[in-house]
Amino acid sequence: MARPRSYFSCSECGARAPKWAGQCGECGAWNTLVEVAAPPAERGKGGRFAGYAGAAAEAEIAPLTGLGSGREEPRIPTGLSELDHVLGGGLVPGAVVIIGGDPGIGKSTLLLQTLAVLGREIPALYVTGEESPQQIALRARRLGLPPEGIRLLTETRVERIVALAAAERPRVMVVDSIQTVHSDLLQSAPGSVAQLRECAAQLVRFAKQSGIAMFLVGHVTKEGQLAGPRVLEHMVDTVLYFEGEGSSSFRVIRAVKNRFGAVNELGVFAMTERGLREVSNPSAIFLSRHDEPVAGSVTMVTREGSRPLLVEVQALVDESHLSNPRRVTLGLEHNRLAMSLAVLHRHAGVATHDQDVFVNVVGGVRVTETAADLPVLLAVLSSLRNRPLPQDLVVFGEIGLAGEIRPVPSGQDRLREAVRHGFRRAIVPRANAPKKGIEGLEISAVQRLGEAVQAI
Repeated sequence: MARPRSYFSCSECGARAPKWAGQCGECGAWNTLVEVAAPPAERGKGGRFAGYAGAAAEAEIAPLTGLGSGREEPRIPTGLSELDHVLGGGLVPGAVVIIGGDPGIGKSTLLLQTLAVLGREIPALYVTGEESPQQIALRARRLGLPPEGIRLLTETRVERIVALAAAERPRVMVVDSIQTVHSDLLQSAPGSVAQLRECAAQLVRFAKQSGIAMFLVGHVTKEGQLAGPRVLEHMVDTVLYFEGEGSSSFRVIRAVKNRFGAVNELGVFAMTERGLREVSNPSAIFLSRHDEPVAGSVTMVTREGSRPLLVEVQALVDESHLSNPRRVTLGLEHNRLAMSLAVLHRHAGVATHDQDVFVNVVGGVRVTETAADLPVLLAVLSSLRNRPLPQDLVVFGEIGLAGEIRPVPSGQDRLREAVRHGFRRAIVPRANAPKKGIEGLEISAVQRLGEAVQAI
């Protein structure tokens, strides 16, 4: 009798079942049985632990002192400096990178451009399960990419992909997308949780053993998260999200996990008729200069990974006719705005309990760090009093519940970025003020919220 290739395991208690059922027979949990590929037989003639003895004969234990002492293998530049910046300096041989984003955001375009550049120097392979070779050729022709450097494979069976890639021996490989790939070991449909886990495991194992740098394209849910099991993000080395508004031509690629570089790095691209074009100075995009000073607008310096970024924070305060005034934020945390407004009332004597407060970060940038506290409150105060702030002013700082202005990381890097873009005044936490000062920049170092209000 043939040995079954898969079984069903309960995600709650780990019990096994030969077929799927709505309820686990052991723990009684509902909808927890997931298909799992059956492992190879481990019990042999040697008894219960024969399989473990065979595995121990293949593996070896080595001291850490003798590993990695040689010359570090150089990274592979992708040809796109913004993508290299997000990856931490380029591709690492054997690394697996998964990139997710909304449909039509430009994931396939970005990777096709990357492979077209890499294919001139090293062997590269593009595996597609969603498009035909003719469609890929039409896109490459529309983007003006050289076709001679791109090798195509149309296949959805992971065992066949691994076999052909092992024979082709590329140095960089793209699988577009992981949701279309399936394994013969499982009976479930492509895109299911079991298929995603098994196919990703086989591809990651193949990349580590062969030293191939691999890109996996992943779909996202309506919440913007990678579709499939969360274990998919733990299996790969780098997780990138490709973001952008449908009405905007700018695209942002963000690293949320990177074993070979800093997380939260940001790369900016512009979508054109000839594909994605790099934006080397993102601050010039997100920073809009008004013809004349306007109330409720202030410039802050945020930090994305290792890169300081200048963005404009806008606030609109208007009289509320509701019993519960509205607090609306775009690009900022909603609860932090409510907390900051309470601090503004308690420690600066400015009440907004009868006002609607709307706060927006221009350009669709999401600011998650606490350095936005002080700029938000100064923009709110400017809109409430209808007094414009100076156009050459830049602000950053965290506000505590006691009304103190707390320092933020990399204060001097933020100030140098502000000077580079022509700003001449800055309000910063006292702990972030440089001892020798910065030429061309008048710095007001504050320690309490009341001092910041007096400084403007």
